[in-house]
Amino acid sequence: MSQPVNASRNNKIRGQHLDRRALIYVRQSSLQQLTNNQESTRLQYGLVDKAKALGWSRAQIEVIDDDLGKSGSSAEGRPGFQRLVSEVSLNHVGLVLGIEMSRLARSCRDWYQLLEVCALFDTLIADQDGIYDPASYNDRLLLGLKGTMSEAELHVLRQRMLEGKRAKAARGELGKAVPMGYVRRPSGEVVKDPDEQAQATIALMFEQFQRCGTINGVLQYFVKHNIQLPHRVRTGVGKGDLEWRRPNLVTLSNALQNPTYAGAYVYGRRPTDPRRKKPGRPATGRLVASQEEWAVLLKDQLPAYISWTQYEQNVKQIADNNNKVMGAIRQGPSLLSGLLICGRCGLRMSTHYQNNGVQLRYSCSRMAVDYGEPQCQSLAGKVLDEFVAEQTLRALQPAELEISLQVAEDVEAERQQLHQHWQKRLERAQYQVQRTERQYQAVEPENRLVARTLERQWEQALEAHASLQAEYACFKAQQPAHLTAPERDAIRQLASDIPQLWQAKTTTSADRQAIIRQLVERIVVTVQGESEKVEVQIHWHGGHGTQATLNRPVARLEQLSYYRELLARVAALHAKGHNQSQIAQALNAEGWRPAKRRKTFTQAMVQTLLGRQGLCKSRLITVPEDRKPDEWTRAELALELDMPQPTLYRWISTGRVQARQSAKRWLILADKATLDRLRTERAKTKRQTTSAEN
Repeated sequence: MSQPVNASRNNKIRGQHLDRRALIYVRQSSLQQLTNNQESTRLQYGLVDKAKALGWSRAQIEVIDDDLGKSGSSAEGRPGFQRLVSEVSLNHVGLVLGIEMSRLARSCRDWYQLLEVCALFDTLIADQDGIYDPASYNDRLLLGLKGTMSEAELHVLRQRMLEGKRAKAARGELGKAVPMGYVRRPSGEVVKDPDEQAQATIALMFEQFQRCGTINGVLQYFVKHNIQLPHRVRTGVGKGDLEWRRPNLVTLSNALQNPTYAGAYVYGRRPTDPRRKKPGRPATGRLVASQEEWAVLLKDQLPAYISWTQYEQNVKQIADNNNKVMGAIRQGPSLLSGLLICGRCGLRMSTHYQNNGVQLRYSCSRMAVDYGEPQCQSLAGKVLDEFVAEQTLRALQPAELEISLQVAEDVEAERQQLHQHWQKRLERAQYQVQRTERQYQAVEPENRLVARTLERQWEQALEAHASLQAEYACFKAQQPAHLTAPERDAIRQLASDIPQLWQAKTTTSADRQAIIRQLVERIVVTVQGESEKVEVQIHWHGGHGTQATLNRPVARLEQLSYYRELLARVAALHAKGHNQSQIAQALNAEGWRPAKRRKTFTQAMVQTLLGRQGLCKSRLITVPEDRKPDEWTRAELALELDMPQPTLYRWISTGRVQARQSAKRWLILADKATLDRLRTERAKTKRQTTSAEN
């Protein structure tokens, strides 16, 4: 079978080699080669005779064929090659035989590792051309050249195959696995699934995503109505059969972002990064490339479920949901979540709930979170939500009739889709009953074992069909196929009175958010300093805009933009001899408004304003006779620093100011430098508390 070994090479085999084993390494690159190239496999197994001719007994010869059907491009995933290196490292091997060097390794890294180990443990390597000693420089040079040529050969073959693959993909002819809702004919043509229910389910998936705006919304809709997804079996005995499986988030996400449904042929959408591969898992390391990085994009090549424009909108919506740009419609009473832009820094404002979701706030805190800067601005959300809702209802008034017709049409269309889906499920169940019945009728009565099994299957099909009919009857009772006259009248009545529809208990916050997003593109909000004034710019879809100034509730009187004028007016009324009750009535009559959410001034508020100016007799403090220079009473210093007395008392308790008690009164030491420091600290504290409270 093999040529006699040259005498000049026989002297390389010594007794120390013959005392150890001879390993014969057998490998084919793929299962296809193993099936079609059987002569190569026979030649490799025939190396046993060559080992015998070289002097090894049959008991000393071991064949390693664990790597049949595996590529030699890497040692990973090749247990046979790894066992070969281990045996050589244990000094158990005197000779390694292979039909050619490419069978051992096609990677120089693995090849030179084997050479180093063989040279270290005095192991010979042999192929059809001869016997080599890796410890000999000349033989090692020749073995290295053979390993390099083997690796280069693999590179050339791989490049040739990849270029052919890319060329075929550029024409849109490279076969790929098709997603659910499609099948590939024997001719290679890709068409929509011939099953009408499968087509309707895929179309319903995209329609619901347009309505819901979130993948989870589609999932919840499918689960609520017991809708399953169609999958064609790709391998095994039932290859090509249609199976119905539960929907899940990953499957829906992949489908909604698959360009195949828009009729496009794409190649290079999921490239592989070798750095992210895991041993033994060739499918790992996959990346999702952006549209600009796709190697091939051919539009209008396949039958489409949606347009390319709709596909791009879906991808953008999913990206926005993930990146929280505008984001999807969220749970909670907020109407403007994701729409607000800070007028100071231009970043998107976030939504916060306090007191178990009762109080709503919008704040711009991105720079505070990322860089530790002070919070940009914050405001209560109720006033802003009410203003935008009022503007939205005003914009909807001219379209009352159109809204009525559109709502009725949408409800009717959705019900028709659900009923069609139920009809297809019933039709499929009825077909299964008829099929099992035909099988039962066709069996011979004497073959009772088969007859009993078929009878059981028939009964199961009948039970499934009856159960499905009962579920459909219950569904029809809840949702008739067509809108009834009372339902149409209710829709017309609600659409003619949009504010009533807006405030209805059946209208959820998510519904209101969806309505606003159909009209509003973004809302720019700017709080004027720390005051109650808020500038609002509503940017409507279509380029129109609305500007207004709102009054937000603030935490303290001194935040009011007219605080100085209010103090002056209170002092003037006090000078005229009005008491506190009369001053409060006068302020309310003149249109003055206090802080927070109170609408009118009270006697206690007037007393506070008078006390801050030292005009309230109840708050006048008798100054102790032993007061020293640069000492202030608490009322005097609070008025000087424009701060509440309780806050100043807290500063005394924490030691931020020096004070002493005299005649049960606090005297605070504050010279000019101390006053400047306290004013600076007071301004800083006001900024922090305003951001937290307002």
